[in-house]
Amino acid sequence: MRSSNPVFSRRGFSRDNGHAGFNAGPQAGGPAFGTQGNPYAQAPQAPTNPYAQQGAPQAPPAAGRMTMDDVVARTGLTLGVLIAGATVAWVTDMGLGLAIGAALIAMVLGFAQAFKRKPSPPMIIGYAAFEGLFLGAISNYVNTYVADGAAMQAVLGTMAVFGTMLFLYKTRIIRVTARFTRFLMIAAISFMVLTSINLLFMVFGGGDGLGFRSGGLGIIFGVVGVLLGAFFLALDFKQVEDGIAYGAPREESWLAAFGLTMTLAWIYLEMLRLIAILQGND
Repeated sequence: MRSSNPVFSRRGFSRDNGHAGFNAGPQAGGPAFGTQGNPYAQAPQAPTNPYAQQGAPQAPPAAGRMTMDDVVARTGLTLGVLIAGATVAWVTDMGLGLAIGAALIAMVLGFAQAFKRKPSPPMIIGYAAFEGLFLGAISNYVNTYVADGAAMQAVLGTMAVFGTMLFLYKTRIIRVTARFTRFLMIAAISFMVLTSINLLFMVFGGGDGLGFRSGGLGIIFGVVGVLLGAFFLALDFKQVEDGIAYGAPREESWLAAFGLTMTLAWIYLEMLRLIAILQGND
């Protein structure tokens, strides 16, 4: 099964029965070309199951290969740029109109990078900068007019979600299997469809649309959004683990940072919205 993460899906990351399929041979009836499975293999390899033993194997250090230090450094850089952008928007009291414009630019850059065959660091940094401007302006608005202190609570909540999911993934309490990925994608698509429908009703009908972002239904919807983002973090962790284990090129660490940054921004925004609804009902 192809990876559901659009950042990695064009690079041959695949799963078979819940395990990484880099070294797996072509499936019956499927295409047979090149070194099917491991996209970074230099020569055909014997089929292996890298997770037959406990724990995921780590590839031996090699020049030009992705390491965990690379992923941490790139992710720290993209998140730093995002935070800097959010700080600028907050301090300058950026208006919501400009914030929406920044969000649209970030969306375009995000989609463009997701469908590129190779990572583009300037595009990824640009995405982080514009996404930061959007999040900073929205956070300032919510913090000022809706729920005082909501931004800091959302930051702490996002950190808690990240730490919890990392622990659950590393201890294998949560396992990223083909079934897990399939159901998560169905849930995410359904969530996005409902969100889009609600937004259309808000734009053309006024008010709160179908009520998915206010009241009791809004709270439930917000919790679901945070949970979906948390489960996508597990997918991101799996992709990083697979890339390191199979010797992905060092440039792939930019894609890992890109995916993690997008997921964390999603969790933060859903957390901010949920906190605003909860405090608004007090």
